[in-house]
Amino acid sequence: MKVINLGESNSVLNNYVAQMRDKTIQKDSLRFRTNMQRLGNVFGYEISKVLEYSTKEVTTPLGIAQVSTCDTPLVLATIMRAGLPLHQGLLDVFDGAENAFVSAFRKYDRGNEFHINVDYCTCPNIEGKTLILSDTMLATGSSLEVSFNRLRHDGGDPVYTHFVCPIASVYALEYLQKHLPVNTTLWTAAIDEELTSHSYIVPGLGDAGDLAYGAKL
Repeated sequence: MKVINLGESNSVLNNYVAQMRDKTIQKDSLRFRTNMQRLGNVFGYEISKVLEYSTKEVTTPLGIAQVSTCDTPLVLATIMRAGLPLHQGLLDVFDGAENAFVSAFRKYDRGNEFHINVDYCTCPNIEGKTLILSDTMLATGSSLEVSFNRLRHDGGDPVYTHFVCPIASVYALEYLQKHLPVNTTLWTAAIDEELTSHSYIVPGLGDAGDLAYGAKL
């Protein structure tokens, strides 16, 4: 698995991440969702640079133009509910892509121990296509791994997969390097060093789902 951290380079991406992390600014749910969607736009643009293209003729009112456009068949997938704004940002860029959704969450067994429960998955055929799977936070890597395997089980094996996770932990990256196939790239905007005893990222940004859509019971 290849890892690309866009936050290492100076760009407006870091402004969006800073506002999402800020405990005062992030209280504005609309701003939080908007910034997450903006991140999806940036990630989508960067991913578009590594896809397959060919030159085509486009008829204008005055003649014929030669334009290089993307040929890669894409499926955009996200982990609900926190990933929805990020997914929309990617869909803004890849508006012709097919879509998939996975409902995956932590189900605590006892104490701090938990497993990942998948209640719902819907996806098109992804066999031989390029999959872009997005999730806001990458703490342990378990949700991403389980969701990816469920999509492959239901829809087939993609030819290549891009994972989009704006905030990631060092632990998760090390875990996924051992458990994901080589034909994958993980795109992130920040890599944090620490996990709490409850497996939350520090400094992180808190619960992305709650910040985007309100607290849950």
